[in-house]
Amino acid sequence: MIAPLPRRFFDRNAAEVAPELVGCLLVRRADRALRIARIVETEAYVGEHDLACHAKVGRTARTDPMYGPPGHAYVYFIYGMHHCVNAVCGPGGAPNAVLLRAAAPLDESRRTALGLTERAASPLLHSATGPGNLCRALGIDLGENRADLCDSKSPLWIARGIGAAPVLWTGPRIGVDYAAEWAGAPLRFCDRDDAHVSRPRPPRAKVTPRRGR
Repeated sequence: MIAPLPRRFFDRNAAEVAPELVGCLLVRRADRALRIARIVETEAYVGEHDLACHAKVGRTARTDPMYGPPGHAYVYFIYGMHHCVNAVCGPGGAPNAVLLRAAAPLDESRRTALGLTERAASPLLHSATGPGNLCRALGIDLGENRADLCDSKSPLWIARGIGAAPVLWTGPRIGVDYAAEWAGAPLRFCDRDDAHVSRPRPPRAKVTPRRGR
């Protein structure tokens, strides 16, 4: 079994959690098989004071999952066409979350290391580059809103990564030009060398080597 991350992992502000999710595995239960992708890009949305965060409007029917316990999914529908999935963070019920922006299919070495057979793991349904595509690739929609990311019996969970550690790049978030002084906050995190990272692609700069998992 691919064990989920413990809840204490998420019981911190999204700015701490987001870079550590790069390289982790997003697991979607699909009938009797699993769809598994390696997270390669995240963005942190850090609370009500963050003008790009949904929580800036306070607790509403839409944002309510962000005020719940950490380690759950916050899924929303945007532009009348895309679902986006976030990991709710903490501490406690502090409203902040990590947007999962892009993921990559597992390569053969990681599939082998996990002991996955073709019957046990289903292929992704679509490219997972970009947050809407990521949800489409794994079959995530509003039915997974509030899913427990720390429970392997859940339809959706996150597990620790395996294999080579990512080379982490940090930069400003995408599409938040409206967020005044928060527009340039360095809260986007990518595996610099992975081809599945969304555009704009990271430049060959601002690189922080990561220790192995």
